[in-house]
Amino acid sequence: MDSPNPPAADSARSESDPALDASAKRSLLWLIAFSFFMQMLDSTIVNTAAPSIAAALAVSPLSIKTALISYTLSLAVFIPLSAWLADRYGTRNVFWSAIAIFTASSLACGLAQNLTMLVVARVVQGIGGALMIPVGRLAILRSFTKAEFVGAMAFATIPGLIGPAIGPFLGGVFSTWLSWRMIFFVNLPFGLAGLWMARRYMPDYRGASSTPLDLAGFVLFGLGVGGVSWALEQVIEARYSAALLTGVPAITLLVFYAWRSLRIAHPIVDLHLLRVPSFRIGVNGSFSTRLGVGGIYFLLTLLFQVGFGYSPVIAGLLQTPQAIAMLSTRFFVASIIRHLGYRRVLVVNTVLAGLMILSFATFDANTPVWRLCTQVFLFGMVMSIQYTAVNTLGFVDLAPAQASMGSSMSSTAQNLSISFGVAFGSLLMACFLPAGAVGGAAYVAAFHTTVIILGLVTMLSSIVFWRVPRAAAA
Repeated sequence: MDSPNPPAADSARSESDPALDASAKRSLLWLIAFSFFMQMLDSTIVNTAAPSIAAALAVSPLSIKTALISYTLSLAVFIPLSAWLADRYGTRNVFWSAIAIFTASSLACGLAQNLTMLVVARVVQGIGGALMIPVGRLAILRSFTKAEFVGAMAFATIPGLIGPAIGPFLGGVFSTWLSWRMIFFVNLPFGLAGLWMARRYMPDYRGASSTPLDLAGFVLFGLGVGGVSWALEQVIEARYSAALLTGVPAITLLVFYAWRSLRIAHPIVDLHLLRVPSFRIGVNGSFSTRLGVGGIYFLLTLLFQVGFGYSPVIAGLLQTPQAIAMLSTRFFVASIIRHLGYRRVLVVNTVLAGLMILSFATFDANTPVWRLCTQVFLFGMVMSIQYTAVNTLGFVDLAPAQASMGSSMSSTAQNLSISFGVAFGSLLMACFLPAGAVGGAAYVAAFHTTVIILGLVTMLSSIVFWRVPRAAAA
């Protein structure tokens, strides 16, 4: 799978592709930022509307986690295809197709009549996102030098964070005064604009077209990841026999995939790349950290609406400070990393992230709004530093020929960890929520216990970053 590009091309692209002048690079960054905006808006706008969607589809609020998990899980399963498709058909064609799939499936989500239809449409939407984000990151990797990469990624993700800044509020407004379906229909004009921009500004990078597709590996990996996620769903619903019957074979498939992938030339997910220390730590650290923080956004939304009884609009506004903090902090992250180094930043910042999650256990119905907003804002600052640092750490030591696979594997791990994070947080809430409880004090108490565990898990994940290589730490 990890097929090297022609040496001459790799050499040029390792120091920035000479075909792209400064203007073309700026246009590319805005295009990638636009795609980030679409995906981040869609992911955050759904959280606030979850109780409204649940009421409209006649299911419990926690059941909407299926629509959230199905999207991120679809991303994780199909992202490995992005590297092979980009190398074979070119970044421009794949990126344009990804936006088209994402836009069409957004329409299908808005037209869904029940939870099953919504979940299926979200899976297809995840396929579009699976091709969009890693191919965009790959284009940046091949267009900018290593010295420019952190700054370029920080710039590309800044406009994308406008999505989380307005997503929770829009979700509340749409679900309160219009319809929850508007949270998906709002993607349509952005998608059409993205299709035009992709044709105009996306460079057409390709790799070795002779590399075969590891279809058997893709099936093994997809069934394994999907099976594990489904097993977690069954545990949350207290169907332990079904979880065991699904989970054990799924884990077996993943073990077999790992054994097989180390023995073939071009696996769909090349585990040999984990031999690069900084990349291995970046992937493992991202997974372990997001296991603790991945479900926080969903749980906070439920706390504000189901636990405290706030309207969707107010719940959305209470989430907005977090996104504003992430947006504003991104301007300084590259400088922070340059001055302090990856190791110091990630070890300290991961502990801070855990402490901020622990602080959410102090929230109750009498907590002043200003304190809710302050703590959420500080959490957003910490997570902005965390995501930028961990997302770029894995690429500092990769060779240009490893760019496609590195981008694919990193994105797969991130979305898989988010899916597991939402499932893990929902599982804890389900365990601590008394039978028959639908909101109020019982919901708040279950939230408190859940975030204490998630905070401790996040703090423990800082241990992973102690092994960041000195060259990357400097």
